[in-house]
Amino acid sequence: MSGDEVHITPGMQRYIDKNNAYLAKRDKYIREVVKQWKFDTIAVHGLYNVEDAIEDYQGAIIEPIFMSSSQAYRDSDEMAAALAYLIPTWCYSRIANPSTYYYEWTLALLEGYGFDGETGCCSTSSGMAAIMTSVQPFLIHRSHNKHEPRNFLATAQCYGGTFQQFSIRLMEERDIECRWIQDPTNIDEWASKIDKNTRFLYGELPSNPAQGFFDIKAVADLAHSHNLPLICDSTVASPALLRPVCHGADIVVQSATKSLTTSGFGVAGALIARKNLVTSIENNHLKADFAAYVKYLPNRDTGPNLHPMQAIMTLNDMRTLRSKMDLMSRNTMKVAEWMQTHPAVESVQYLGLPDHPLHELASKYMWLVDAEHDELYGKPVNRYGHLMSFCVKGGAESARKFFDGLQRIWRATDLGRIKSVATIPAISTHQQQGEAGRELAGIPPNMVRLCVGAEHADDVIGDLDQALNKVSSKIAAPATTAS
Repeated sequence: MSGDEVHITPGMQRYIDKNNAYLAKRDKYIREVVKQWKFDTIAVHGLYNVEDAIEDYQGAIIEPIFMSSSQAYRDSDEMAAALAYLIPTWCYSRIANPSTYYYEWTLALLEGYGFDGETGCCSTSSGMAAIMTSVQPFLIHRSHNKHEPRNFLATAQCYGGTFQQFSIRLMEERDIECRWIQDPTNIDEWASKIDKNTRFLYGELPSNPAQGFFDIKAVADLAHSHNLPLICDSTVASPALLRPVCHGADIVVQSATKSLTTSGFGVAGALIARKNLVTSIENNHLKADFAAYVKYLPNRDTGPNLHPMQAIMTLNDMRTLRSKMDLMSRNTMKVAEWMQTHPAVESVQYLGLPDHPLHELASKYMWLVDAEHDELYGKPVNRYGHLMSFCVKGGAESARKFFDGLQRIWRATDLGRIKSVATIPAISTHQQQGEAGRELAGIPPNMVRLCVGAEHADDVIGDLDQALNKVSSKIAAPATTAS
């Protein structure tokens, strides 16, 4: 990456030539073999193959976990070439590691499934680190005017941590303006808030917890017409249901802790970027391969990258991503349909419901990958994910009574688990953004977020029913008057 700044010795050149041959062989393998596979096969195997296992890793079937903090080199020439990023390296595990490479390669292929171009991935220690890694490079760059104002656009319906990072860490602490989009389906609202100081457009879909959505292609086209990138948080859907890069997005953010890691074993994140992305920033390395750029330069210095143990644990969970997202989506649909009939429920927010105002738009984008090649379906089928929300009649007090009455569904701020989990966003994930911020994002105090897992849907409904009935009886009970 910085070869034009380094004096290349004949010894270094030998290592460069050898590794260029390796990279050419790997690129041919991706192009001629891996890219021909279906989604499930890529998820299971990634770029780890029998040849690698036998030649380098004692024949290990599963990718090894490299717990060493650093890599040793054969001589000074190899070290010099590696530290100039002229050859593949894992010089120090804060920067890179073979285990994180396998995770990144697989996720880049999954998010880029069906995309004609190339994608890269940078793993991070969490979803919040992935967001920071995605947006920072566009915000730190200034022209000759050191006092140049900077702004970006973001959907107001987003995860509470995202709201805090943008409103507190960026706006309050660094005076970088976030221009919130209240109706992301209104392309004119997006357009009206872009000016010469805008750096990128950012959107979460489906949003957590309010089920916001927008037309990815339309927003991407708008961004690109201003020479700006579109960044999408697609955590809830995962690449099994939605791949924004295929519709024009430049960068995708994943909190891999969630849908990708249904087991709940640890925290992880990633950003996946198309190569040669669109941006007004004059930085050729950043444009050509954003994921590699942030991995080896900004993140080398700030250190938010992923631990190798967590990389392999997350990768192992990803192998069955499609089937799990299908099952949990079907379960959630059944639960959402049932919830609409319960007298204690005020409203249900789930994109899969035909009467949801964004159902038609979501149906344009959210498809179970490779369903047309599946013996079970044999045709394209829509799936809408595992996250839904609903509002309990009777206000915040009734919502908490229902919540406290749950017996099998876990009360936690987590989501995307193999086990069903519920929370009240107003007192948990979105508490810190305040009442005004929650109103902006459409999160009332009686809203419950439910992420349906892989249990039998009837058992999930049974637990919801018994908890809601406690609220129903309270609502239906006649008022008493003191004598």
